[in-house]
Amino acid sequence: MSKYFDLTRRNFLKSSAAVGALVLGTCFAGAAPRMMAGVLTKPSESSKEANLFVALRPDGIVEITCHRSEMGQQIRTAIAQIVADEMEASWDKVVVIQAKGDLKYGDQNTDGSRSIRYNMQRLREMGASVRHMMRQAAATRWNVSLDECSAEQHIVTHSSGKTLTYAELVSDALNITPPETDKIPLKKRSEWRYINTAMAHIDLKDIVTGKATFAADVLEPNAHIAMIIRPPVVGGKVKSFDAKAAKAIDGVIDVIEIPAPKGAPVFQPKGGIAIVAKNTWAAMKGRRALSITWDDGKNGDYNSEAFKASLLATVATPQKSVREIGDAVNTLAKANDKLVADYYAPHLAQAPMEPPCATAMYYKDRVDVWAATQNPQADMETVGSMVGMAKEKINVHVTLLGGGFGRKSKPDFSAEAAYISMKTGHAIRVQWTREDDIQHAFYHAVSAQHIEASFDKNGAIDAYLHRTAFSPLASTFIQDTTRPLSAELRLGFTDNPINTPNMKLENGAAPAKTRVGWMRSVSNVFHAFAIQSFIAEAAHKAGRDQKDYLLETIGPDRIVDVTEEKADYDNYGGDKAVYPLDISRLRHVIEKAAEMSGWGRKLPKGRGLGIAAHRSFLTYVATVVEVEVSNSGDLKIIKSWASIDAGTVVNTDTVKNQVQGGSIYGLTAAISEGITFDKGRVQQSNFHDYRVPRMSDCPLEIEVEVVQSDAAPAGVGEPPTPVYAPALCNAIFAACGKRIRQLPIGDQLRT
Repeated sequence: MSKYFDLTRRNFLKSSAAVGALVLGTCFAGAAPRMMAGVLTKPSESSKEANLFVALRPDGIVEITCHRSEMGQQIRTAIAQIVADEMEASWDKVVVIQAKGDLKYGDQNTDGSRSIRYNMQRLREMGASVRHMMRQAAATRWNVSLDECSAEQHIVTHSSGKTLTYAELVSDALNITPPETDKIPLKKRSEWRYINTAMAHIDLKDIVTGKATFAADVLEPNAHIAMIIRPPVVGGKVKSFDAKAAKAIDGVIDVIEIPAPKGAPVFQPKGGIAIVAKNTWAAMKGRRALSITWDDGKNGDYNSEAFKASLLATVATPQKSVREIGDAVNTLAKANDKLVADYYAPHLAQAPMEPPCATAMYYKDRVDVWAATQNPQADMETVGSMVGMAKEKINVHVTLLGGGFGRKSKPDFSAEAAYISMKTGHAIRVQWTREDDIQHAFYHAVSAQHIEASFDKNGAIDAYLHRTAFSPLASTFIQDTTRPLSAELRLGFTDNPINTPNMKLENGAAPAKTRVGWMRSVSNVFHAFAIQSFIAEAAHKAGRDQKDYLLETIGPDRIVDVTEEKADYDNYGGDKAVYPLDISRLRHVIEKAAEMSGWGRKLPKGRGLGIAAHRSFLTYVATVVEVEVSNSGDLKIIKSWASIDAGTVVNTDTVKNQVQGGSIYGLTAAISEGITFDKGRVQQSNFHDYRVPRMSDCPLEIEVEVVQSDAAPAGVGEPPTPVYAPALCNAIFAACGKRIRQLPIGDQLRT
């Protein structure tokens, strides 16, 4: 084999002329790992904790702990910005320490676009507390009033002009007990130095030079590699297997059966047979050589086409009411002028560019795990359950994640590594392949939706009926459940913003025949697709401009409380007084995105603009897409524009990056073939048949406007995704008159 094809990621970077620095790995030192490189910076042995998130070194260097997982959303940078700003730390004297899983941090689940929303206030308070300690230490040293001392950029200055550096004050400051954090004044917005600015990603250099530590970079010279053949059908189990041929492969050490899960899937491994080997290639060859017979269980009949038909049949008939105002049913029954449409979206896989990977070492009194995890506390719980040990004895070290999108908050891969380590007595690295990831994911739910509307004499919607049915996320936690919880329905369904005197929203039951998990923006993806597509259809029926009609349909500026319309709605866990459903903010992003795109301009034949807007995770986003459709049905996305109002934001560049990335992820929902099943088995295996956007599929530019706002911080990572598919499909209709109601778009433009 040519040496040019026999390359690891690190060897490639080492051999690149563009990379001159020595690239360090991450390895074990004896029984425990020694974190040498990149983001797995260890706290200094000389540092001392000032509070939960801040430690100080004698030389004045500030260690800021990031307790959330970094997967490209730049949360490590944002957390450092918040703390450093309030403590008036000089940015070149800040080091970020990655926290391991620990209950003391509270919630560590990097999911649901909650990291800033849940933590900004307390992080500011932690930073302000250290600033207070430094000022008090200086005041005591000088024997002056605290009010006479100000802190700025690692220096405390007295009103007389004399100064002391933080380094000079560290020892004294650490002996000061600050007041309760809510009694320490925080900076005014006008005083912010780092917050609400564009600051560079602190890990970017380490990532592009290969120094940063991802899960597959955690190397232990004596570790064994495990690759697993898992049941192809969820709920299936091993009937019998013959390991003789597998064990004959040079380098294969052992063949171990992993028990099938009991009860609801939760985050348990699927079970199967693990091939333990000296290296990855031997493990892969051994897995191919294994002879195995499966008992498929009750889900062996799962067929996507049949399930699609059953979902569409469900939403064609009355279902359980979840929100109601007026009398939509009777109004529709009497109407002569109606629009009726059904929408469908398939299963999707999160498909992060880095497949799951974890290394584990089992000891009698603890388990050490190194994993690309979004939720280290879930790893603690799942691993502990798998090996029969209290979760407090599970040490979970968080590496960088090469994407997550919800998949890596389900730590079945960590539990696999820990179980095999327990059985073998060796450190084990479980490495998933792309095929493993595509065929054994926790899939985004398949859905069908039925919408009917009637219209008044001006073309406005005077009655609206919407039914949705999808395999519920609740099935991951509650065995055999067929209905979503209200927390799933509030993802773009019960919080529908349409302003009409008559509305009825209904939810139909649907079983889960595979593992269902959250994916970027969750049910918002298919709910926004249906609602925003339908509004555009209604605009066309009324002979109206789709942007103008969208604004008229959501109605005037007002606060909407859907609980007044018999809806069980938790508002993403946000206080309604702080995070109301504010139609004025939704209207504003629509108007801004339209303005950015030059909405209303004359376009060449075959070109079209589409618009969509949606509130999710307490954030408002509108997107406009411009497309070109050729006579033969070839689709080209010219450009897209997005306006986002996420309240107070920490890093404006990060928000723009997230909107751009979320838009491309939304494009995946529109063009991917989706995940399909036959005889309970996933039919896709890699990117050749599970399509993710190539560069040629994407617009050359995604222009983003971040609305400056004093409102409380809201989500950023997920809200840009739901609006992209409907904006794209609305643009396609504007370009060629082809209406897309079922995803993926596929060959519909050629028929």
